[in-house]
Amino acid sequence: MPIRVKSRPQAPPDRAFSPVSSRFDVQLPDVGHEDAFRDVVKSLSQYISEVVYMPSTFEQLRTTSAGDELRSLVDHLSNKVTNPAIVNALLALRWHYGAVNDGRGLSDARANACEIVAWRFLTRLSEREAVEFCLYEIPDDSDGDSPSNADEPADGGESNETTGLLRTASRSSSTEYHGSGSSRRNLLFKSISKLTMSRHASAVEQLEDDPTAPFTHLNALEIAAIADAKRFLSQHVVQKIITGIWNGEIIFWDRLSVHSEKKPRFHNPNTADPFSRLRVPKYLKAYEIAFFGGFLMLYYGVLIEQNRYAITPLEILLYIWFAAFFYDEVSEYIDAGSVFYAADVWNLFDIIMIAIGIVFAIMRFVGLYKKDYSLVDMAFDVLSLEALFMVPRVCSILSLSPYWGTLIPCLKEMGKDFLKFMVLVVVVYVGFLTTFSLVGREAYTFPHMAMIVTKIFFGSSYVAFDVMDDIDPIFGPPLMFIFVTLSSILLMGSLTGMLSNSFSRVILHAREEYLYVYSVYVLEASTSNRLTHFYPPFNLLALGIFRPLRLFLPSDNKFRQARIVLLRVTHAPIVGVIKVYEWFTTKGRPDGFDNFRGPRQNSFKRHPAPPPDRPDSRPQSGYRPRLPVSRPASAEVISRPRPRPQPSEDDAGDAPTDVEVRISELAAKIDRLTALVVALQSGAGTETVRT
Repeated sequence: MPIRVKSRPQAPPDRAFSPVSSRFDVQLPDVGHEDAFRDVVKSLSQYISEVVYMPSTFEQLRTTSAGDELRSLVDHLSNKVTNPAIVNALLALRWHYGAVNDGRGLSDARANACEIVAWRFLTRLSEREAVEFCLYEIPDDSDGDSPSNADEPADGGESNETTGLLRTASRSSSTEYHGSGSSRRNLLFKSISKLTMSRHASAVEQLEDDPTAPFTHLNALEIAAIADAKRFLSQHVVQKIITGIWNGEIIFWDRLSVHSEKKPRFHNPNTADPFSRLRVPKYLKAYEIAFFGGFLMLYYGVLIEQNRYAITPLEILLYIWFAAFFYDEVSEYIDAGSVFYAADVWNLFDIIMIAIGIVFAIMRFVGLYKKDYSLVDMAFDVLSLEALFMVPRVCSILSLSPYWGTLIPCLKEMGKDFLKFMVLVVVVYVGFLTTFSLVGREAYTFPHMAMIVTKIFFGSSYVAFDVMDDIDPIFGPPLMFIFVTLSSILLMGSLTGMLSNSFSRVILHAREEYLYVYSVYVLEASTSNRLTHFYPPFNLLALGIFRPLRLFLPSDNKFRQARIVLLRVTHAPIVGVIKVYEWFTTKGRPDGFDNFRGPRQNSFKRHPAPPPDRPDSRPQSGYRPRLPVSRPASAEVISRPRPRPQPSEDDAGDAPTDVEVRISELAAKIDRLTALVVALQSGAGTETVRT
């Protein structure tokens, strides 16, 4: 009879799936509500390091099964964790992993994972709760051991005018963190590296030296800007918060008083001090444009008048404008810090304008003192160069529009590539210039030959054929043909193609670049630790009055109160214009609190989270008191965030592009086909019949 033979099931072949963790024994981080920032960073770094152990791109982590553990982490953080420093810690880790270059791409994958978890976590919250998490500032642990600072100046020592955006835990050592941008970034990187590399350090060692001290008093948005988390900053929920800060719907100072505290608040026009609107970035930018407009008018007036023999009243006003502008830039650098200051491309224009103004003033005074009028004329020629930077600076308001703002990152990257390519051009130019100068030294001098070669390089090819026989009848023609071919065809064609590729590469991410620059400007203008900020040229009054008094008078509350009085007197017309503008534009519109969706219960007071072993371990909306509460005033600060559960959104955020959708569909099809092939090969077996 026929014999049925049943083959042994074959083992399924190994298949290179998308990078995914198979470590099912990894425990989710246990983060308590009262855990310090460094403990949160350490817990999250351990989990991220264990689940992301293979190089993965951002899209793989976001759209494929490589990000399954990240989704589990987001669910865990949204449902069971109420620590307000969660987003701060994730972005600090994103900065740490992004700064590490391991050569394999693993650190980049972990950096992307931290950024994805951060913005997915925000999408699970209401908009008001997202504001609370993004604007939560990392507290100073030493404050708990010291007496209450309620009576201390709210400006954080504003009278000394040296408080920067990045402060240390100890005010006595604050100068340590005021170095250059690169040194400050290195300091922040080392602080997180100490945590991620010493996970088993004893508690005593941790208390002796807190590695997270450089992050003290930084909120999540500031850390994102330092960490170059451009995808996080470009998310809709984050941009709505930044736009709220730009429009003044979210403020950090609600009143001008010696006991005011810098804390994020929703603006309430019925309770807020009108002079607090002077700190709104939108009004700061508007006044800046008006200031530069007046600067430009004075500049034109001085150059048109151009008195060689005496300093006119119009020129004195120009010097006052220069001095106020210079002092304002110094104050901005101290307040924002070098990291944020260097991120704004317009600050480079400001530095060049100040340098030209200083050179002009020195040459002008020296020329008048020595009665050297040729030097005076040269001084006015130097001042003429100011228009190259002042006119674009006046029009810098256009950079805040999406269309013009996306072109600036493109031009910036194209400029970098152009400078790199010019190295090759200079090498070729110097080689041919040396050869032509030596071969044709009897017919042309070196300056004349340099001008001829320059004309040829910039497209005047006919000049080459006119002079090649004069240079040398034997070597001149072939060398000139080679030079024209290299310069006009090869080099120029290569440069055009390279710049085109650079533009195409950058324009794909131009929106992220634009939103990053916009976010940095808003944070730079709004998060200053100074209580009193004088607009130029009124800042010269504060400098001339209070700076000499500080030499022999103590910086007490009376001293600060005098600064507030001077600010109210000098800026009253500006505040009046702002109030009239807001009366016309915001009439009938909701205020800052109503522009953000979320529960109307008072969520600013923190309540302890339920025990983790309960099924409803994460505080639900009903966990908060449901007593009827009034509309919170602007004095009620945004603090101690408490997340609430929202429906799961694996890919929440901006809508994916067509390319991202196709990649996701292709990955899903590959996984289904692979599963089908494995099922066919590892089925019940193949029955064969032997006769």
